[in-house]
Amino acid sequence: MSNKSAPEGPCSVCNKPKQPRVCRGCEKLFCVADLEKHKESLRNQVESIEQQFNDYENQLHPQQTREKLPREIKQSEAEFIKKIQAVDKIALSNVERAVQQREERLQYLSMKFKKEAKSAKEDDHLTEQNIRSLKSQLDDFQKYRNELLQMQLIKPNPDVVSPIGIKMPDMQVQHATHGSTPSRIESSSAYLSMIFGVNEDTDQRIKSLFDKLRLLPPMDKRGSMSGNCDYETTQMEQFLAHNFGFQNSRGKHIVHGVRSFVLEKSMRSMTPSKVLSFPNNWENSFQMQVAEIQRWQSSYRVYADKYAPGMSLDFLQRALQGKSNDGEEAFCMKFVVRISTCPILMEFDGKVIPRELKDEWPDRIKLVSVTGIDFAGRKHDVNDIKCYIPNWREVFEVDHKKDMPALMNERDFALRRSGKQAELHQKRVFDDLKRMTRLRLRACDEEGVQIVVETGIGLGVFSGRQLGIDSIVRQLSARAVQEVLEKDGPSYKNIQAVVFALPVFEIATPSGFIYDTFQSFTDQFTNYPYQGRIPVFIADQDMHRLTVAIARRGYIVSELNPADSHGVFGEYWQNRGPAVEEKLALTTVGLLVQHHLINEEVMNTKLYKLIDIHTQY
Repeated sequence: MSNKSAPEGPCSVCNKPKQPRVCRGCEKLFCVADLEKHKESLRNQVESIEQQFNDYENQLHPQQTREKLPREIKQSEAEFIKKIQAVDKIALSNVERAVQQREERLQYLSMKFKKEAKSAKEDDHLTEQNIRSLKSQLDDFQKYRNELLQMQLIKPNPDVVSPIGIKMPDMQVQHATHGSTPSRIESSSAYLSMIFGVNEDTDQRIKSLFDKLRLLPPMDKRGSMSGNCDYETTQMEQFLAHNFGFQNSRGKHIVHGVRSFVLEKSMRSMTPSKVLSFPNNWENSFQMQVAEIQRWQSSYRVYADKYAPGMSLDFLQRALQGKSNDGEEAFCMKFVVRISTCPILMEFDGKVIPRELKDEWPDRIKLVSVTGIDFAGRKHDVNDIKCYIPNWREVFEVDHKKDMPALMNERDFALRRSGKQAELHQKRVFDDLKRMTRLRLRACDEEGVQIVVETGIGLGVFSGRQLGIDSIVRQLSARAVQEVLEKDGPSYKNIQAVVFALPVFEIATPSGFIYDTFQSFTDQFTNYPYQGRIPVFIADQDMHRLTVAIARRGYIVSELNPADSHGVFGEYWQNRGPAVEEKLALTTVGLLVQHHLINEEVMNTKLYKLIDIHTQY
């Protein structure tokens, strides 16, 4: 602060010309009195700033930060190690499974080859076909031998680092180096799972959903639903009898082996506000209102490929009552999809899921009932054998009068004791699998499904294990799904992700090797890198558990029901020895919404849609 001689002008405070002085800081004019006041104000500001500085200095404790951040780095390191250990555990399990599977396969191929080679050398009618068969087995043995001997780990690059950031307020992030983790282990999984098609452009909500799904408890594979389900069957029968007057019709069957029944009370005759509890009025039961069930029933729709031979509204109405004929009509059911809202009552552990009427998640679940290819060798599905196995006459005993495989009982075809290896018309199978996949995904998308939960269709007892073609059928099924997702994915209006529930059951059989569906699908999506825009999650997990978890997170989700070609929902559900379709009848409200004897809408042809699946929409 200094004064300027002979300044002109009034004081900037009192506005009077009293020998003004100028402040060189603010360049304003002050009289002598106001200049002193101005100086005093500036001194006070200095003291205030000085006091703030002293306060900040007294609060400065660098040692706290020096101790805090390294502690957090150590914590991050511990979490990192924990995640790595979780992945290592899964990797070790995968290695053991992969080695064991190929070892068992090689043992099986060795036994089969030696037996056939010995027989060929002793056969007076040795032909070139025997040589081709032995060469094919030699090629298979060499393939699995090479897979076993050349198996390697895909290791993460130790030189690639993912930094731990030290964030500064309103400043750039400074980095300290730390080893990176594969994206697959961002959240540790309690069961086998793999993710495909997720990248930086993927919706963050889908990434979060997958992370949550990977943290679900593993499937209870030895629970009550793994047996004959006698308790669960009786439980469903009693629920239907108590609430609807269910009773079987003596001596009457819908199809052979499937008992018919009647309900004394129809859904329409019941008070809409009436509340039903499954299995009964116990605490923690699944509650539902009659009005809800009626709404679920009215959601029933049928989608069918309009160009499938013999497809018509009249055929569909007849087939959905179990009245389709053997052969061509049964074959046609592959290209039919039934879909409706269908809440899940309990997971495959047999424990009822508690539900109050205020809970909305059950309304978000849709059940998709579809028929797969059937290589089990049954009378109704004779065209599956004749269409897809060109040498069926050398595999099965032949009924020459009917030119079809001969029956060993009322349902099953008889295999030749020394029959040839079944040959598979792979292109025909692959083309039809794609057609079936395209139809059901199109139906899901039309019905507003956001997350599709799939399982293996015809990949268990129907995959042709007894014919030696099951491994190829599973590979073709995985390839068909992948190709449809890659091609049709961009056209979907609602589907955001696909989840495959493919439980791995460790079953030892005398025949040796079992190549599970989980491995087939993960191999396909890995060895032929998935290029689709729809993210895919493949899991060794309970289909119901995944579906309910997805519905609870607010998504409309579909669940796949591997149905029989007879077209009757739940078909053998009362036989106390159920497959997946029958278990779905015992664990969902499917009987109430998709069985033609309970839901009248199943017979309503106005709800049938014949569509062209070969055109984009």
